[in-house]
Amino acid sequence: MLSTQIGETIKKRRNELGITQPHLAELAGISTNSLYKLERGQSNPSLELLNKLIEVLGMEIKLEVIKKY
Repeated sequence: MLSTQIGETIKKRRNELGITQPHLAELAGISTNSLYKLERGQSNPSLELLNKLIEVLGMEIKLEVIKKY
């Protein structure tokens, strides 16, 4: 589920900025196929890859810790 949410968020931001998949992939230094799979929730990005993408897209990561007792 998390990979789907990440992919949807990246795709939404990319579209807001008017950036194509090939252009974003080039800017982030990854393959277009990797970005395609990520946006469709078919792969989990490494932290390194996620960091590259959010930097290019002008985003930041927010980590929420859920405590279970």
